[in-house]
Amino acid sequence: MGDRRTARAKAPAGGFRAAWSLLGRNRDFRRLFLASVISLGGDWFLFVAIGSLVLEHTDRDIFLGLLILSQELAFFAASPLAGVLADRIDRRRLMIVCDLARAVLCVAFLVVGASTIWVAYPLLAMLSLFAAPFDAAAPAAIPNLVEPDDLATANAIGGSLWGTMLAVGAAIGGVVTATLGHDTAFLIDAGSFVVSAGLLLGIRRSFSAREPREVDHPSLRVAAVQTVAYARRDHRVLALLAVKGGFGMAAGVLALIPIFAESVFDAGEIGIGLLMACRGVGALIGPFLGHRLSGPNHERLYSSIGGSLVVFGLGYLTLGLAPALGVAMVSVFVAHLGGGSQWVLSTYGLQVIVPDHIRGRIFGVDLAFITLSLGLSSLGAAWMADALGPRTAAFILAGVALTWAGVWWIATRSVRRRSPFDTADGTAPSIPPQTLAIE
Repeated sequence: MGDRRTARAKAPAGGFRAAWSLLGRNRDFRRLFLASVISLGGDWFLFVAIGSLVLEHTDRDIFLGLLILSQELAFFAASPLAGVLADRIDRRRLMIVCDLARAVLCVAFLVVGASTIWVAYPLLAMLSLFAAPFDAAAPAAIPNLVEPDDLATANAIGGSLWGTMLAVGAAIGGVVTATLGHDTAFLIDAGSFVVSAGLLLGIRRSFSAREPREVDHPSLRVAAVQTVAYARRDHRVLALLAVKGGFGMAAGVLALIPIFAESVFDAGEIGIGLLMACRGVGALIGPFLGHRLSGPNHERLYSSIGGSLVVFGLGYLTLGLAPALGVAMVSVFVAHLGGGSQWVLSTYGLQVIVPDHIRGRIFGVDLAFITLSLGLSSLGAAWMADALGPRTAAFILAGVALTWAGVWWIATRSVRRRSPFDTADGTAPSIPPQTLAIE
């Protein structure tokens, strides 16, 4: 594995200082980051706008769950093919095409209203079909856009990016939707995808280690078999793939955020925006905290993932008891410290372990697992909120999160006994060990 002391000595200064440093000196990664910032910010405008519109015109929590399910099932169905596409064709061009297609679809949301609320469901599903290749290609490309020493920092930035724009986009989206209307939110979302595509167009580095023409082009069936075989052969990969899939079984509790804001605290769009913003701030800080707690060489990677799952469950358990909006905001923030941490740590592990030629497929499977389980969990959360009340639903799903944390911890015992990036036969990982350090 090489000298750990050397790896630590070469490690960049960590946390937010390292993040600013990387963004300042790496133009291509900065453009990818900004493209994703703008795109995700528009996404959360859309979520707040559509979520409030559905609740306003249906007055049933279950329809919000069905809305999320339509989005997540489409993403799940598209993810395996999306992963293959991310390995077979130019990742940058793929992401640009997906951005432009989603811009057109966002404009189509202008037809959604009281009598056409059903149109939101197929439109969200179509958005997901184009989101899947983008989301598989982005994390697969990051190791090729940064130097090895910067990978951990880039991973933390990528994870916190989601939280940053959730915090900003959701909070502003709540205000914009309440004051300027839903149509404004739809147009902002469309414009965000166009700007994102323009930023990606200016990136110079290759998004892949080899040119697409140099890579084998397996069929979808062969690619799926190769992906499963790879994961079964390397139990570290299997453990990391299981993290998000199991997390998704409880993450449907996210569907309760607008329900708590509207029904429990009577705070409307502003309440939705505030709770979503707290979710985003937790997801912003969680990645950096998770990398730090996992150790200078990430030797505590799996332990930190397990602890993060527990924090997520405890946060939403507290939400079920929250007497006021302020307490609920703190509960959601704490929950997503854990949620953001487990997400980026499991992603980082896959970026380090999995070679470039199959990385897109692995991330396609990873996203498929979380999408399916999250979609079903969201539907279950909305049904329980209708039948049992939102507080009871939060208790049940928090229990699912804590149970999964225990099951995953026991099941990964053999993996946790050795260094996270050592293969079973002691050979070195596909990325040099100095990428593993973050101070």
